Amino acid sequence: MKKCTSCGIEVVDRYTEFKCPNCGKTEIVRCRSCRVLGTKYVCGNCGWTGP
Repeated sequence: MKKCTSCGIEVVDRYTEFKCPNCGKTEIVRCRSCRVLGTKYVCGNCGWTGP
């Protein structure tokens, strides 16, 4: 199961997944709620923070 990078909940549908915009190595997973709220996330590889 995939987990949201911001809040840690398991995601099943209505989520997005993309590579870190800074390093391009880590997959960032965002649940719908965190995307709508603009909740920050941190890349586990390079420490880059963003919404």
